[in-house]
Amino acid sequence: MRQRALEQLPPPLPPRRGGLPGGLLRTARPRQWVKNLLVVAAPAAAGQLLTRHALTQLPLVFALFTACAAAVYLVNDARDAAADRAHPVKRHRPVAAGQVPVPVAYATGGALGLLAPLLAARLCGPSLAALLTAYLALQLAYCLSLKHVLVVDLAVVTTGFLMRAAAGGLALGIPLSRWFLITTGFGALFMVAAKRYSEAVQMAGRGGATRALLTEYTTGYLRFVWQLAAGVAVLGYCMWAMEDGGGPHTGLLPWRQLSMAAFVLAVLRYAVFADRGTAGEPEDVVLRDRALALIGLAWAGMYALAVAHW
Repeated sequence: MRQRALEQLPPPLPPRRGGLPGGLLRTARPRQWVKNLLVVAAPAAAGQLLTRHALTQLPLVFALFTACAAAVYLVNDARDAAADRAHPVKRHRPVAAGQVPVPVAYATGGALGLLAPLLAARLCGPSLAALLTAYLALQLAYCLSLKHVLVVDLAVVTTGFLMRAAAGGLALGIPLSRWFLITTGFGALFMVAAKRYSEAVQMAGRGGATRALLTEYTTGYLRFVWQLAAGVAVLGYCMWAMEDGGGPHTGLLPWRQLSMAAFVLAVLRYAVFADRGTAGEPEDVVLRDRALALIGLAWAGMYALAVAHW
């Protein structure tokens, strides 16, 4: 039955300009690369972002993680090419549109998936290579089957964000704080669940044609998940900020504690879009909303001052 449904989908769109190289680049999702900036999170939290070692290693870690993510996108789009043609937006993806042949997408994705961990082992150490290998295995399992498993799909996507945040710390040998992991993990779950909620709202009545699992979730359940995750992320961040709150601060002001206000405001502002059902891609929400961007800059400034003890 599924095969018959796929055969009835619209044919590929005419290829766009740019040819095969341009199609491969678009399939690698350049706009999604901003997520890989999370590799600087652990070094920034530890106050080691501007060391010579970090400045040489982190760009490499970013590039390697980007290659791994691109490999997953290529394999995913090759596998879902037929189904993507039923989606009003995804039908324009290069593989679904016929600009990138399915075998080429598989071959390019496989090559990137093999080279990235090998280069990581040689240039950054075995810990990062193991993390990238685990990321690839988890994400490919997601593409093949886990994205069809209720709740597990949310956990896998969230883990991908958490692995990005941990990568920089592993590459530089920085211990990862428990509060850092809790805040990052539940902050990621908040955005993932908000995105699923938005998809469920926007694709109501036809979600099964594009992401079948959406029909298994209720909007009430997804709302519960993102609200729970937002609360735990805020709690985790506040615990980090107040960890040394009882002692004297060494800077001009208690920046760690003050940064809680900006962090909470950012979560509340993002929740506005989640509640409306318009929190699609997290990077689109962050980059397009001026108020959220300003709040983010204010938080980053206070966070930097706290780490630097100014």
